[in-house]
Amino acid sequence: MYPGFIPHWKTVRCGDTAIGVGWAECRGSRRGQEERGFRFSDEEGGFGGVFFGVRRPLRFMAYKLGLDEAQVAELARILDEIKTERAQAAVDHRRAISAFADAIEGDAFDEKKADAGAAIRLQSAERLKTAVLSALQRLHKTLSPEQRSRLAYLIRTGVVSL
Repeated sequence: MYPGFIPHWKTVRCGDTAIGVGWAECRGSRRGQEERGFRFSDEEGGFGGVFFGVRRPLRFMAYKLGLDEAQVAELARILDEIKTERAQAAVDHRRAISAFADAIEGDAFDEKKADAGAAIRLQSAERLKTAVLSALQRLHKTLSPEQRSRLAYLIRTGVVSL
């Protein structure tokens, strides 16, 4: 390597086309890359949210676990449901923060509003817990014993996070 090359692990896009995932050698600054049409996946508006700890969980898990078409279709349904629940959790989080802000804004602390915000958080966490457990159960049914073993290894090593 020579000066100006910065190795890093990213998914790099040029326009709407993914160039690749892996160690990318980028010349110059990130801003310079972006001005030439490159977009990095960790930006808002990149690939969307992170599920199962990776940016492209369906493709990543299909490759790492060697899934067949039926398994990929089921995994896509599972990930879609989790994505919906996480989006709802984000909305609930904003509602809870707003309730906490309202509780502290007045001359006297409004315990009812603070309690309402805490209740929103609790209900949201419970719904997300249920969705994750359901997804894991469905995933367990979908995978073969060898694939479950590989997934467990990926989870234990931190490659995949829940």
